[in-house]
Amino acid sequence: MKKIKTLCPAKINLYLKVLDKRKDGYHNIDTSFQLIDLADEMSFEICEKDIFIDSNQDFLCGKSNTIYQSAKKIKQIFGIKNGIKINIKKKIPIGAGLGGGSSNAASTIVALKSLWGINADTSDLIDIAKSIGADVPFFIYGKNSSGLGIGEKLKFADSIKENLFLIKPDVHNSTKDMFNELDMYRENNNFIAYSKQNDFWDIFIKRDSTIRDFYEQNSLEYDLNLSGTGSCIYIRYDKKEELNKILKKIPSNWRFFFCKPLQYSPICYI
Repeated sequence: MKKIKTLCPAKINLYLKVLDKRKDGYHNIDTSFQLIDLADEMSFEICEKDIFIDSNQDFLCGKSNTIYQSAKKIKQIFGIKNGIKINIKKKIPIGAGLGGGSSNAASTIVALKSLWGINADTSDLIDIAKSIGADVPFFIYGKNSSGLGIGEKLKFADSIKENLFLIKPDVHNSTKDMFNELDMYRENNNFIAYSKQNDFWDIFIKRDSTIRDFYEQNSLEYDLNLSGTGSCIYIRYDKKEELNKILKKIPSNWRFFFCKPLQYSPICYI
């Protein structure tokens, strides 16, 4: 085998609780990960030496991204001489709390293990994944799960049954900045309890008046949920007719997606 094609699914957090800050700079969390069918497309092909990335997003063609970092780390750890050509068609919004970069990293690690004939099991790959990002171990695992630790202590969970309506405000959220703000607000006891579903709701709503207005106008009629550190909001629903009212209230510069839950990631079949 010299080439692999795969889909890299996004995730949502059904809930997210941030616990204590660790000595390594990460935070311990308690969460539930749900895979969804919004996905990037990736292909991997062996070449002679270097790591090449081609994408519909320019920022992915350089070295400052999780795809390149993952490929370089695998190459160094296992002493691989071959190179790799990687193509990615990006569809998952970035800075949205949907784990797109982590999913890309996990697919890269698993695909290269297969293409380069590396002798490593899932626990070995998860150890590597932790050094790339906190959500990468979940995507290596490839199944819906509850997550503890930094998200690497995973326990299988059944998929939800409802459809998902994702609303992406015109905002890019930095995970690092959101955790720093959360720490600061907690130290100052400066907290407004908007929602118990996700500990980041409070600072997310404080950051942007348009988002705050949208939340306050719709939260009584709809169960609005936040994924990760944001900025993606989602609603669980059965029939599209349930969304008629909120569809009319979404600002014109925001994006939205109709999604379905997945039980397993395509990564399980590489």
